[in-house]
Amino acid sequence: MIYRFADPAYFLLLAIVPLIAYWYVVFVVRGRRPAGSLRYSSLAVIKRADRRRSGRYRHILFGLRALALTALIVAFARPQSGVTAESVTTEGIDIVLALDLSSSMLAEDLEPNRIEAAKQVAADFVQGRRNDRIGLVVFAGDAFTQAPLTLDYGVVTTLIGELEVGIIEDGTAIGMGLATAVKRLQASAAESKVIVLLTDGRNNRGEIDPVTAAQMAQALDVRIYAIGAGTQGTARVPVDDPVFGRRYAQMQVDIDEPTLQETAALTGGRYFRATNRESLARIYEEIDALETTEIELEQFTRYGELFHVPLLFGLGVLLLEVGLGRTALRKIP
Repeated sequence: MIYRFADPAYFLLLAIVPLIAYWYVVFVVRGRRPAGSLRYSSLAVIKRADRRRSGRYRHILFGLRALALTALIVAFARPQSGVTAESVTTEGIDIVLALDLSSSMLAEDLEPNRIEAAKQVAADFVQGRRNDRIGLVVFAGDAFTQAPLTLDYGVVTTLIGELEVGIIEDGTAIGMGLATAVKRLQASAAESKVIVLLTDGRNNRGEIDPVTAAQMAQALDVRIYAIGAGTQGTARVPVDDPVFGRRYAQMQVDIDEPTLQETAALTGGRYFRATNRESLARIYEEIDALETTEIELEQFTRYGELFHVPLLFGLGVLLLEVGLGRTALRKIP
């Protein structure tokens, strides 16, 4: 809340108040003002009345009058209260997250494993956006849209949290995942359209290869950021054996980096390699910095008049002064 006075020049009139107080002290309190006289046979009653009323409280009337004058001058200065607001003008970005759900995403080279690390970092990325529509595509042996473009970040975050390996037939259809994401952005009128692709393997399923899907994205002015998730060498992967139950095996990390690099480069994007949870988080932060939304802020303040508050107060004090002067504090002329 902001407070101001629209006409502060009226405060110059406050100089009158101490002048009037000086006059009152010199000519009234100290008795220098010539006064009229009345003859009484006995002054005893008059003296008692003066001591009880005008003698003890006679200065209250002047104080009330000075207070009323001060309040009226403040009212003339037009006090106002204002609320500051911002008008935001922005061109939002449309972003589709394409997430690999193949069985190899259970590898534990990223803590606690690739899929959980990818889900947590992607959810943080979604919650950090402002004014951007977010969509979600998942793929393994096939590709599906989990969430169309939306500003409801809570829904997208919830859907990300519910993703599990195995809900789609196994495989790695990177091209189909990209093509599905491009389809989500086909009708977008946003200034910037982006796909963030995360995978840990190479394309081995689907009718569309990643480079062809990237060419589709290029034609629609969609930029692709590709992330290869996995350490160098081998990674420990859980294997469910129907006879011996769950066991762990060492699997060679096989990310088709040349294809992912070509896919990103075709669209003006970039390729990143995430070898642990921390590097994956940094990659999303870098993508977030690259795809910032330009926001124009126009600040303005709305003011409301408050002059009626000191005005009513001053008038009330003035009426009180008049009432007391004619009743409890009346004096003989």
